[in-house]
Amino acid sequence: MDRFRRRIASIASEHPFKGVVTTLPKPGGGEFGKFYSLPTLNDPRIAVLPQLILPIYFISISCSKWILFYIIDWENTSPKQVEIPFKPARVLLQVPVDLVVDHSLQVDVARSENAVQANMELEFQRNRERFAFLKWGSSAFHNMLVVPPGCGIVHQVNLEYLGRVVFNTDGVLYPDSVVGTDSHTTMIDGLGVAGWGVGGIEAEAAMLGQPMSMVLPGVVGFKLSGKLHDGVTATDLVLTVTQMLRKHGVVGKFVEFYGEGMAELSLADRATIANMSPEYGATMGFFPVDHVTLQYLKLTGRSDETVSMIEAYLRANKMFVDYNEPQQERAYSSYLQLELAEVEPCVSGPKPHDRVPLKEMKTDWHTCLDNNVGFKGFAVTKEEQNKVAKFTFHDLPSELKHGSVVIAAITSYTNTSNPSVMLGAGLVAKKACELGLEVKPWIKTSLAPGSGVVTKYLLQSGLQKYLNQQGFNIVGYGCTTCIGNSGELDESVASAISENDIIAAAVLSGNRNFEGRVHPLTRANYLASPPLVVAYALAGTVDIDFEKEPIGTRKNGKSVYFKDIWPSNEEIAQVVQSSVLPDMFKSTSEAITKGNPIITTDHISPAGSIHKDSPAAKYLLEHGVDHKDFNSYGSRRGNDEVMARGTFANIRIVNKLLKEEVGPKTIHVPTREKLYVYDAAMRYKAAGHDTIVLAGAEYGSGSSRDWAAKGPMLLGVKAVIAKSFERILRSNLVGMGIIPLCFKAGEDADALGLTGHERYSIDLPSKISEIRPGQDVTVTTDTGKAFTCTVRFDTEVELAYFDHGGILPFVIRNLNKE
Repeated sequence: MDRFRRRIASIASEHPFKGVVTTLPKPGGGEFGKFYSLPTLNDPRIAVLPQLILPIYFISISCSKWILFYIIDWENTSPKQVEIPFKPARVLLQVPVDLVVDHSLQVDVARSENAVQANMELEFQRNRERFAFLKWGSSAFHNMLVVPPGCGIVHQVNLEYLGRVVFNTDGVLYPDSVVGTDSHTTMIDGLGVAGWGVGGIEAEAAMLGQPMSMVLPGVVGFKLSGKLHDGVTATDLVLTVTQMLRKHGVVGKFVEFYGEGMAELSLADRATIANMSPEYGATMGFFPVDHVTLQYLKLTGRSDETVSMIEAYLRANKMFVDYNEPQQERAYSSYLQLELAEVEPCVSGPKPHDRVPLKEMKTDWHTCLDNNVGFKGFAVTKEEQNKVAKFTFHDLPSELKHGSVVIAAITSYTNTSNPSVMLGAGLVAKKACELGLEVKPWIKTSLAPGSGVVTKYLLQSGLQKYLNQQGFNIVGYGCTTCIGNSGELDESVASAISENDIIAAAVLSGNRNFEGRVHPLTRANYLASPPLVVAYALAGTVDIDFEKEPIGTRKNGKSVYFKDIWPSNEEIAQVVQSSVLPDMFKSTSEAITKGNPIITTDHISPAGSIHKDSPAAKYLLEHGVDHKDFNSYGSRRGNDEVMARGTFANIRIVNKLLKEEVGPKTIHVPTREKLYVYDAAMRYKAAGHDTIVLAGAEYGSGSSRDWAAKGPMLLGVKAVIAKSFERILRSNLVGMGIIPLCFKAGEDADALGLTGHERYSIDLPSKISEIRPGQDVTVTTDTGKAFTCTVRFDTEVELAYFDHGGILPFVIRNLNKE
């Protein structure tokens, strides 16, 4: 603790580089303001730093000299895990605070012209309690911008409106930087703004004035060259990049994209890649500011003077990339390269992190049916694979097979911020209508744009009417299906799936397809571009080879193939050029500025629906809440009673204590009873027993990380031992006073013969002064086994948090002292 206090005290010293403050002149006379000039330092190391390291220098500008020297000497200090404190320019939910309501909308009403209004009314009805509380909060704080429901998804709003790129505060200029309580805050990296996701626990402390802490990261340089082939989308590119980076290993690192291929990528394409940083494991996927960035800023309504200031400031500090000039070779920790012409159409599924080339989809699907239950397997016998489940849908004879699509959703900020794929989806719908194809009525189709701008350009292009004809009516502005807010399937469809054990499919343009997340009844979930979502909805199945099999039949009996409805890149570009107009962004941003007094934010989990037989459902029923008003875990996250009961409540979770049985139950070891996890945890707490979690690799991957730490804490979990951790979840565990431990390389619970039935002792020193970040500790069991783990307290600051029982007790005690 003394070490930590001494370090914080040193941060408060006078800024050592105040002598490099320079005036930034305006082209027509006068000045934009003052700024800290990097070239004035005359240090050759700065010229070869990765571009994304430079904003870190500025968010640490108030720190002591040694911290700034560490940053400038990044090439040598980053391998040494040097810790630095910092305060970003803003926080999406820090000071200034931007709070956006976008995760509480559910798709209750679909395929209707009235869907937006109906779904928003239900959203307000279900969330009245939360919204009323946050309405009070909106008037209690003066440094918070609130973006109300119905305006769009936080990350697209950040791109179009909130992102400053360069701040000018009281005549002092500095780069924009942001952390947000959603892992996909990284989408802003596509705009050249350094931003990443943190846990709500860290954000709460930051809003109370606590500096954040990070280790200087390694940076992977990712070179792009060439251009995409005709028919290949930004979604295909991002799924390819994600696969490459996951294979390379970038957890805890930054990724910087560069190369001549950058000129071929629109800002929206870049944002799509940056958005998926959590999926490939990086803290950031950064695109430095160039002419494409400036064009986007003008398109989205930033003033000419603001754009001129941004360009002048970044050029003056050597932070602007001009591809018309010779490029400075920069130093990276490691390198990757992708020729864009090598990217091919693809999807990802049926479970997370598995890219499948479109031409191999049918073969891959049948392999999944054959394989044993697991990452790529459903264990359906050959005899059962051709089973047909017949049912009646609103008096219409209908049928489902394995692979039948029952949900097709254009959703999530990953793709709905990108005009090329959104208008591409509209063109697919238009061609299908002209050829007489129709999506089957029992497929739940929906379109949830990332902002109101999307609606404007879909209407301007005349393509929304064709999407409506295919059932893709706009249902609202929020994450919907991607966060698990798909709404209920028609009862006849749900019964046909359940009673016949059908492996039903969902196809969505999102970024997450974890089991049980999209919908409890869709076991096969595929991520795809918006145009592909429409194509699979038309086909009605994922069990199809688009190159060889027809997607449907015209009324004259002639077959229609995928190539007949797929637009060319030139067609898409023409529609984008004529339909995406600057005035659309201006009017949308004005609506955001006017605001709405009823507010919330929705970036925590567990996500998805509340199962009718779960402990959370039982609690709600006991408190007079009808099943129809259960809402989702994401929308109930303000209620700790519901969220504690929702911890480990995913219906697809596999608990090895139950011999890998699927479901949210466990064994209460003393009695050998099979109980819901919550009920077993309460028994352990009542008996005075602490508990631990034994886990595999990448523990905590996903988007619902706050309650993935808060929930276990409420259940009495004191430690998690895993092969590896997702970055934000590990930090959140520390923030809740839970010890994160990593098995040594090559070891895990199976290799060590651990069953979970043992009692565990963790030999962690009782004095915090005797613990060091990353030290080894011994774990022993009552069966006589002992093994070594690494304690994942990564910084001195985290040790201080743990010493106080978590980050909030630490902050509150310090505030009390003041």
